[in-house]
Amino acid sequence: MVDADPATSTSDRPEDHLAAGGFVDSDAPAVREFAERAVGGEDDAVRRAGLLFGAVRDRIWYDPFRISTDPHDYRASSVAVAPRNWCVPKAVLLTASARAVGIPARLGFADVRNHLNTPRLRALMNGHDVFVHHGYSELYLDGRWLKASPAFNAELCARFGVEPLDFDGHGHALMHQYTDDGARYMEYVVDHGPSDDLPLDAILTRFRAVYGEALLGGDPHAGSDEFSAPTS
Repeated sequence: MVDADPATSTSDRPEDHLAAGGFVDSDAPAVREFAERAVGGEDDAVRRAGLLFGAVRDRIWYDPFRISTDPHDYRASSVAVAPRNWCVPKAVLLTASARAVGIPARLGFADVRNHLNTPRLRALMNGHDVFVHHGYSELYLDGRWLKASPAFNAELCARFGVEPLDFDGHGHALMHQYTDDGARYMEYVVDHGPSDDLPLDAILTRFRAVYGEALLGGDPHAGSDEFSAPTS
């Protein structure tokens, strides 16, 4: 994987990644409620991080077919109450939830090639199999920044023949390179580096340049047949 352009990097100091942001609104009641429900009475930061990861991964089902252009839909407080969403908003929620319980956190972005991309999604992506600006989170635990991608819920992973990602707070949790039967799955092509808050305008601009308008502007809460999600 190609490393990030240094010009896009942000501070590595954990204390710089605890405050609420415009999209990473970790002080919002909906975010605090989501985080507190996930961690319960756990007070260990590493175990808290794992519980938050699991909650974002599975409570909000992955659905990439309705990518909103409304900034409101990307605030963590909005993502926390949505039944489904895609990788970038889910990473925003994990980042905000971590900050809400005192864990320094920031966003990360990478271009990833999905070797098992479905025909329907490939058509909407203008024939591409590379997802630009795939979103993940970076959490600061035990003196290290650890990457964690909460995008794919467990049920979706089962459909594609891979184990769901788990985050134990001791190592990175990035997309699987291979399925359980050895087929190529996810390939990280380039890492764009970390960001304290969501650079939404830059992401949507690149989406339009690569994919056109087909993926953009739909209702982010409308499910699809291919990536089904609960309705309540």
